[in-house]
Amino acid sequence: MLPHEALVEAYALEDRTTPRIRMNFVSSIDGAATVAGRSADLGGETDRAVMQVLRAMCDVILVGAGTVRAEGYGGTRVEGEDAAWRRAAGLTGQPRLAVVSRALDLDAAHPFFTEAVVRPLVVTCATAPADRRAALGAVADVLVCGEASVDLAAARERLEGLGMPQILCEGGPHLFGALHAADLVDELCLTLSPRLAGGEAGRILRGGAERVTDMGLAGLLREGDWLFLRYAR
Repeated sequence: MLPHEALVEAYALEDRTTPRIRMNFVSSIDGAATVAGRSADLGGETDRAVMQVLRAMCDVILVGAGTVRAEGYGGTRVEGEDAAWRRAAGLTGQPRLAVVSRALDLDAAHPFFTEAVVRPLVVTCATAPADRRAALGAVADVLVCGEASVDLAAARERLEGLGMPQILCEGGPHLFGALHAADLVDELCLTLSPRLAGGEAGRILRGGAERVTDMGLAGLLREGDWLFLRYAR
């Protein structure tokens, strides 16, 4: 596995005061974002280490409700070398978790809430069901951003205002699509898994209007047949 120091150097943030939305995804070489509905089955040991380094560097981990249901996120925490790195950098002990949901089709008893090491956030809109807002408000801080749908630009501003300018988005593809459509994506950290997946899996970015954004290659690491790519605006 690549050394921890090499990963920290490859993904280092030059300026933490500049707000940033950084995406982290893994893809097969034929473009699949998942295997059997989960992205975790595409990754490997170094991919998981990269994820932990990126989590250590962020203020908040942003995910869609579908990703919470598919991938879990119960008890997500930064540990070991990454926790030590956060302390040395003067950051809080753990990044917060935030889930984006318009309909709030989330169970307050889900491990995302009950096993959270720091009180999580729910990002929703004004028309979300009041009873669900109340139920989730007991286990998370609820941020209302937008009227009939979640205003992601407003959500970014709210998070920045709460002292969380560095946002790491871990999906899913539809949240990536919405962020891209709103022109809010600053970086993409992409692990290219040396696997062919086939099937009907979608790509890492789905939905939203077609929009072309030029990105530049800001970093590249290789470990055997795996590629770890970093693109920035």
